[in-house]
Amino acid sequence: MRANEIKILLVDDEPDILEIVGYNLRNEGYEIYTAENGAKALEKAVKHKPHLILLDIMMPEMDGIEACEKIRSTPGLENTLISFLTARGEDYSQVAGFEAGADDYITKPVKPKILVSKVKSLLRRLKNNNAASDSISLGNIVIDKEAYLVLKDSKKIVLPRKEFELFSLLASKPDKVFKREVILERVWGNEVVVGGRTIDVHIRKLREKLGDNHFKTVKGVGYKFVVNEE
Repeated sequence: MRANEIKILLVDDEPDILEIVGYNLRNEGYEIYTAENGAKALEKAVKHKPHLILLDIMMPEMDGIEACEKIRSTPGLENTLISFLTARGEDYSQVAGFEAGADDYITKPVKPKILVSKVKSLLRRLKNNNAASDSISLGNIVIDKEAYLVLKDSKKIVLPRKEFELFSLLASKPDKVFKREVILERVWGNEVVVGGRTIDVHIRKLREKLGDNHFKTVKGVGYKFVVNEE
């Protein structure tokens, strides 16, 4: 996919940020849309179906966390890449962002070259994910990597992108223990710094949706997926 075919939605309540970031991304050839709050972001996301959304957290009307959750639950937008763009660097904001379904986290102020590098890195994930076209059957669970879809007992289970990628990784080798550092590298990549609690949050959500006993904690090491719930 060429740069001029890629649509990016930039959401921030600061006009200067929209102008500066938008300028740098347009120079790379991307098609840029902008919104000044979460409500407008949702509206434009539905209309334009962007490949990537750069989303500020602290905004009026609807903040970035709520907007992210709504985007993730909107048909046709479940797999849109979302990265928070915010001045807040506290662990709480990062955990809240990833819980809402974000793929990455960019802290402001950010230098144009670093921003462009992060965006290109995110878009590579999109390309890699589109290349995955196989499906996995595990007992009563089917994972369709091409459609980003999980079925349990023929019932569709909606998973945000990171939950899906984490589940796909663990399910790729049932009973294999994946170390926490391997999970962080394979699911979140080296370009984003997240704490160990981020994995725990995603595992908790997977347990709620797919069954508590499918996901085993190996203390001090990591996690594994087991087919039979025991």
